[in-house]
Amino acid sequence: MRPILSRYSQPINAPRNDEEQILKLELAFALYQRGMLAMGPARRLAGISKREFIEELGKRKIERHYTIEEFKEDLAFAKGGL
Repeated sequence: MRPILSRYSQPINAPRNDEEQILKLELAFALYQRGMLAMGPARRLAGISKREFIEELGKRKIERHYTIEEFKEDLAFAKGGL
């Protein structure tokens, strides 16, 4: 299978060596926003930390998918339980 970038004759408007990372980042946020990927897999696809992913969600005005389990973990952490 050919890499995705080699299938297109016109490159994106970015430095050649940044194209793959930019496409992975955009794909990760698009799939997360549509509910097709959870945060963990999406941030791994994007190649960024959880904190960076959450910050970028805010910049892009993408609603965070916040589960009950995540809320319980955050609550326990805030109470000093983790």
